[in-house]
Amino acid sequence: QVQLVESGGGLVQAGGSLRLSCAMSTNIFSRYIMGWYRQAPGKQRELVATISSGGTTDYGDSVKGRFTISRDNAKNTVYLQMNSLKPEDTAVYYCKAHSITWADYWGQGTQVTVSS
Repeated sequence: QVQLVESGGGLVQAGGSLRLSCAMSTNIFSRYIMGWYRQAPGKQRELVATISSGGTTDYGDSVKGRFTISRDNAKNTVYLQMNSLKPEDTAVYYCKAHSITWADYWGQGTQVTVSS
């Protein structure tokens, strides 16, 4: 059973930083496109960032220049470094593993709260 386990969420003041981690229990982690999504109360889930197996990254417009996604294939882990956080970044953040060959997987989510 493949699992994605997120960690690193919490409460931070506006302007602060957090680093999220997502560990995947598989030996083919490097073949997955990994992504971070978020969902705020009353809103649809939205893309935050993705990173391909080769390291190509993509970001949602609202986080460009502030967030950085990275991956460590040796540790089966994807990270999201979040800087200059704003109250509107408050949401549950989800990790996703995507593949056109195998099933997609989602993590359970981690809460990020940014106070003003």
